[in-house]
Amino acid sequence: MRMFKLSAVTALLVTGVTAGGLSLYENPKTNQVFTEPGEGRIKLGNFIDEMTAKDSMNEVIKKVSTNSKETTPSVKKDDSFLDRFHLKGDMRLRYETIEKGENSNKYRTRYRFRYNVNVDIMDKLLLETAVSSGKFNPTSGNVSFKDDDNWADYFIDVLKLDVADLKYSFGNSWIRVGKSKHHIYRPLKTQLVWDNDIRLEGLNYGFKNDNSQMRFGINQVHREEGNKVGDDINVFIAQYVHTQKLADINAKLNLGSAYYYYDGVKGTTNPYGDSKGNASDKGFKGNSYSDGVYTEDYGILEAFGEMQFKNVMGKPFKTALALAYNTLADEENLGYDFSMEYGATKKVGDLKGAFTYRSVEKDSVLGAHNDSDFSGGGTDSKGYYVKAKYKFAKNIDLGAWANWSKLGDSETDYHRVQLDVILKF
Repeated sequence: MRMFKLSAVTALLVTGVTAGGLSLYENPKTNQVFTEPGEGRIKLGNFIDEMTAKDSMNEVIKKVSTNSKETTPSVKKDDSFLDRFHLKGDMRLRYETIEKGENSNKYRTRYRFRYNVNVDIMDKLLLETAVSSGKFNPTSGNVSFKDDDNWADYFIDVLKLDVADLKYSFGNSWIRVGKSKHHIYRPLKTQLVWDNDIRLEGLNYGFKNDNSQMRFGINQVHREEGNKVGDDINVFIAQYVHTQKLADINAKLNLGSAYYYYDGVKGTTNPYGDSKGNASDKGFKGNSYSDGVYTEDYGILEAFGEMQFKNVMGKPFKTALALAYNTLADEENLGYDFSMEYGATKKVGDLKGAFTYRSVEKDSVLGAHNDSDFSGGGTDSKGYYVKAKYKFAKNIDLGAWANWSKLGDSETDYHRVQLDVILKF
């Protein structure tokens, strides 16, 4: 009887349920327990039987287990090995016109191919890999179609290993080791300092929460086979971004600063050379040089502000100002751009447009690493561009981009137009 009482009370406490099906009474003089009231009997309370307690207990355990699964995702035991692989790619077809000065015009059809294979090696450890077209070109994956050759004959020859690194995630942080995809924060994805296709090769750390993010890294600039004169070029990066939510106007403000120090630039050849990786003065991309080597060093101080409005006449609107100042050059060392973007392309039929004005003095940034499209790539130019993107289908985007610039001290006219079809798979 005592065991029965203990079991019933335990079940009652665990389930938190008061059952009215069984009332117990005790005679304190004889210690007898009764199921009906009587003279000298004290009511112990209402209890449930062991079977009901067991069923209630199982129900509670089931609910706790369900809640636990909802809040703490875990790897399913029956997941196959192939579930560890994450694949995606895209193919961009482009028609492009370039008009420079009075007689230097170019019209070409190009493509860019990219394919990513990421593998979950273990919990929080990811292998990131990617191949891309555009061999020997660190700031572009574009390849011009050859009129006299079959595309399949040179497709493999122009591929490059674009990404190959290990990413370890913990808390709000990550560490990447190897040749990594672009991870430096850029307001409105400005390419004032860094082209979209630049890959950092080394050790990098990142942190992000709701109101701040940081980047730190030690990297080395990859040199193509024909460009080995001088010391290795190392790049040290440090960036901090503060985010402030502005609830009154339904917006977000990002304020950031960074320093990018290139160690070993002065006295070396440009790292990439021509389209075949051979030494060429074209690779200096507007920077100061003499006798085939750089004459300036580069320590770039960056500062920017970015406003992101969630709803302006039914669409998102963003605007940003970015500044770049080379602290290691005495003159022609300032660059800036001002950008605006309206709309987003998340659903089929969506359209967005953007405008940017940019001025990049000769030694404000490293020309081999900044925007390869604006003004033909590199520095020593000023002008503006407009662009638009339309989501034609779930996996098809249409794009247009047009640039008007003045080049160098002579202010040579430069006009470039790109029309794109992007297929994602």
